[in-house]
Amino acid sequence: MAKKISSDRALFAVTVAMLGVGLVMVWSASSGLAQERYGNAYYFLIRQVVWACVGLVSMVAAMRTDYRKLRHPAVVYSAVLATLVLLIAVLFLPAVNDTHRWIRLGSLSLQPAEVAKLSTILFLAYHLERRGEKVNEFLPSLFPVLLLLGWFAFLIFIQPDLGSAATVILIGCVMLFLTGVRLRYFAALTVLGLPVVYQAIMMAAYRRDRIEAYLNPWSDARGSGYQIIQSLIAVGTGGLTGVGLMEGRQKLFYLPYPYSDFIYAVIGEELGLLGAGAVVLGFVLLLWRGVRAAWKAPDAFGTFLAAGLTLSIVLQGLINVSVVLGLLPTKGIPLPFISAGGSSLLFTLVSVGLLLNITQHAD
Repeated sequence: MAKKISSDRALFAVTVAMLGVGLVMVWSASSGLAQERYGNAYYFLIRQVVWACVGLVSMVAAMRTDYRKLRHPAVVYSAVLATLVLLIAVLFLPAVNDTHRWIRLGSLSLQPAEVAKLSTILFLAYHLERRGEKVNEFLPSLFPVLLLLGWFAFLIFIQPDLGSAATVILIGCVMLFLTGVRLRYFAALTVLGLPVVYQAIMMAAYRRDRIEAYLNPWSDARGSGYQIIQSLIAVGTGGLTGVGLMEGRQKLFYLPYPYSDFIYAVIGEELGLLGAGAVVLGFVLLLWRGVRAAWKAPDAFGTFLAAGLTLSIVLQGLINVSVVLGLLPTKGIPLPFISAGGSSLLFTLVSVGLLLNITQHAD
């Protein structure tokens, strides 16, 4: 019978360690740019510390809230409705960098796509538990999931943010796979989805350029291939032990967004293969503890919720690292715990808080 025990200390320790590394690297990666642009070398660090404090408080609150209360229909559908409102509202707000991805709250901002990831996981955990062994029935089981995923992905895509839209779809598909959905459904989705993805890429010139740069970045070294080339130079310069903390050069007006999208390249340059490997090891440990939490959860809702939350964090980390190393086309997916960015850090820490709560009720 399930009993309440203490939270997973290993998971908590990994989270705090990764958060600490993130604050140090944001300071290292952003101080020069912050001084140049805002006249304050601590600009990005201060913002990140504020979000880290808010995130830690939210993590503790989530850790102390019984996750089983989240399976109530009023909670699940309220979260879905609120997410839809945010995703629609952001489209009518002033654009930031020619996109509609952020809702400004004074000096802070909220990214509805991050809310959508958490709401998707919550809905799938609730819905898949209810359907149980009937998960392969299309209309009552799969259609509501596909409708939600498609609607969320479409609203995120037109912001435009193809990367986050694809992440939501991928999280949903992996959760469906883990629950035992038949492979023929995934085959059908792949056949139907590939033309849509192809059209989404071809309709925007900058997306086509990113694919070409991924295949051969040196074909346009000063244009579409610039980001990945500078990233690879940074990683290659670091060697085994790195050039030293704060000593990196690529972050000084060469590497685009060194404090957010490409912060892993700064880690590779300043801390070398050992430092970059330690960050990857942190995500491996988080994956292990998350899978353990899902395995030992006392009910199906806890299992699906833990699996989805763990997948969301680790998947984003894998995508970010792959982009920095040139294994995937360039896309602005933040590195969880590490990259500067309030919404991503907040919802990552909330996700860890829910995982920690699930471990308190392990079987």
